[in-house]
Amino acid sequence: MDKAYDYLIAGGGIIGLTIARELKLRYPHLQIGILEKESGIAYHSSGRNSGVLHAGFYYTEDSLKARFTREGNQKMTAYCLHKGLKINQCGKLVVATSEEEVRGLEELKRRGDRNGVELQWMTEEQASQIDPSVKTYKKALYSPSTSTVDPVEVCNAIYQEIVSLGVEVLFETAYKGKENTTILTNNGKLRCHYFINAAGLYADRIAKDFNYGDDYTIIPFKGIYLKYAKNKEDVETNIYPVPNLANPFLGVHFTKTVDGTIKIGPTAIPALWRENYRGLENFKLKEFFSILYYEAKLFITNSFNFRRLAFEEIKKYYRPGFINLSLNMVKNIDQRGFGQFARPGIRAQLLNKKTLELVSDFVLEGDEQSMHVLNAVSPGFTCSFPFASYVVDEIEKKKQMPDSNHQLKMEV
Repeated sequence: MDKAYDYLIAGGGIIGLTIARELKLRYPHLQIGILEKESGIAYHSSGRNSGVLHAGFYYTEDSLKARFTREGNQKMTAYCLHKGLKINQCGKLVVATSEEEVRGLEELKRRGDRNGVELQWMTEEQASQIDPSVKTYKKALYSPSTSTVDPVEVCNAIYQEIVSLGVEVLFETAYKGKENTTILTNNGKLRCHYFINAAGLYADRIAKDFNYGDDYTIIPFKGIYLKYAKNKEDVETNIYPVPNLANPFLGVHFTKTVDGTIKIGPTAIPALWRENYRGLENFKLKEFFSILYYEAKLFITNSFNFRRLAFEEIKKYYRPGFINLSLNMVKNIDQRGFGQFARPGIRAQLLNKKTLELVSDFVLEGDEQSMHVLNAVSPGFTCSFPFASYVVDEIEKKKQMPDSNHQLKMEV
């Protein structure tokens, strides 16, 4: 293999696919390639997420995540409807269990209003008209624009679209390094005018070959959902608790999938290597020691209450305890009605090595030769269309810079 591309993208997940699509729509004549180490697309985070299209009311108004989530929800919904993809537009209820959590709901409503996201106050009686099973303290928030999709189906649709436009996807082709403008892979060398790193769990590793990402490392968190096997009727919409806005995880909640299946989750269990899905599968000793080192530092310093988070999450391996976390949100659920765990996913959470803080917004670093998506943080799937457009905008700006030493480093 010795091919040349105008743009070469590492990563065949939702971010890599949508960036390729955006580039091809803007520049139909350019040669665009995607490196994907697996035999198909969306093998990791993009194909293992909840499938929820979030509305955008969790985030502060000054964050791009707020804007991208709102716009992304609209664009992904329109895309699914246009392509005839499965979508369950059942909405979402956020419920409270105490007076303190009602104040949390009020903060979410303020954020939703500032972000231009529709949210409706509901009494418990009104919420019960949307879902008879829901239980809340005094009132709840209803998000009518929240829905669920099949993430693998969406990724496959985008893949089929970009291939039809002329994008070349190189499967079982892993990034191995670089020599100037030549990218080394397990299948030979590739030349490119511009390189885009959208490698998810390994984005920080690749970025370091280009002298980026020095302040960061990926800390993986394992997310697991438990399916409700008794029926598909006991819960009719997505039901979420009031989150702890000090960390990026939304807590155990009910998800109503595109086919009506009910599931609870996810966990946010600290993983010990980047693809730590089951047992010793994909075990890498170097990753194990590196991640253990940073998790030990987080545990010792207790940054962002990591100790409490770790203990609480590990307890979710105990099935009855995991189920109990969901019971405060519903009236009519059979604790014995839960079946099998869904296949686990790994969340690529960026850690600032200097401050020992989890980075809660998108992070790009790059220049006129390469761009690195270091943090396509949740809800990255929902944000993917507008975020891809933003990435290409930033690439265009950098390529026009007359100073070849100019570098873009930003946390957005």
